[in-house]
Amino acid sequence: MRVLHIPAGGLPMITLCRALQSQGLKATACHFYANRYNFESDVCLNLEKIPKHKHKEEISKYFETAIKEYDIFHFHFGGTFFPDKSDLEILHKAGKKMVVHHHGSDARILSVASKNNPYVRVKTEWTEEKIRDDLSKLSKYVDHAIAIDHELETYIKDYYKETHIIPNIVDIHNLQPNYPAIKPIPLVVHAPTRRDLKGTEFVLNAVKELENKGVPINFKLIEGMNHTETMKLLSEADIVIDQLRIGSAGYLATEAMALGKPVICFIREDLADKYPDEFPVVNANPDNISEVLTNVINNPSEWKTLGVAGRAYAKKYHSAANVVNQYIDLYKSL
Repeated sequence: MRVLHIPAGGLPMITLCRALQSQGLKATACHFYANRYNFESDVCLNLEKIPKHKHKEEISKYFETAIKEYDIFHFHFGGTFFPDKSDLEILHKAGKKMVVHHHGSDARILSVASKNNPYVRVKTEWTEEKIRDDLSKLSKYVDHAIAIDHELETYIKDYYKETHIIPNIVDIHNLQPNYPAIKPIPLVVHAPTRRDLKGTEFVLNAVKELENKGVPINFKLIEGMNHTETMKLLSEADIVIDQLRIGSAGYLATEAMALGKPVICFIREDLADKYPDEFPVVNANPDNISEVLTNVINNPSEWKTLGVAGRAYAKKYHSAANVVNQYIDLYKSL
């Protein structure tokens, strides 16, 4: 079974490929562009290094090679080889198997999300028209789509013949727990990729409010760092604040749980019961983040308890050992 993962998926895609490789599959993670976090994919076309008018030529060359080499094409973030997705028809006619893997902004339709979430924001470049057009083109030739959680499934389930909720895989062995100890001043961190989407302004306002009230807090905002540097700071943290607008737990929340950290994140009310009973994330929204953060800080005896629960949760629901076969079974069913 030879599987190509393209064209951009960051660490989740790379970690998934490593897990598949450990099971004997030829799984290749291919990025079209290098990324600022220094994630090392198996193949990178490095299109950023050549003139834009030559991008299609470079992609076409790789496409010709890939169609001969791979049986299954696993598309991430709504992308395929070409912007117009003309490659899908060619792959379909060639008898290739395909699956689409949606991760977030590539599927989150604002008008739908807003019905259950007054806080949600989306990337302006991913307009509703673009998302719906992409979903229509993708589902014309691809029957099976993966959503990383129930929140994302909401937007794609009416397009594809089959949707599968399969969680992201984290490298549980590389993320060793460092449980927080009781201390007078906790280190609280927040690591947004996009401030407007993650609700960073509410985090900063809450921190300022707590400082003005004399609540002990050492706060660090993690931005502009590569993944190694980010993980180092997360490992040192006592409390991690993830996203406050989307309404579901992100990849960083899972990494933080794997590191044994208490995690604060906004989980939509209608999605809360979709998570397993042992889901340990502390729920907070933009309106009550100050109150929730104060409560967590003032209960240091709970930090390690939450951290241990988070590590157990990440291992059970996001480790390769417990998740990778869901992907392999899907491939076999195509």
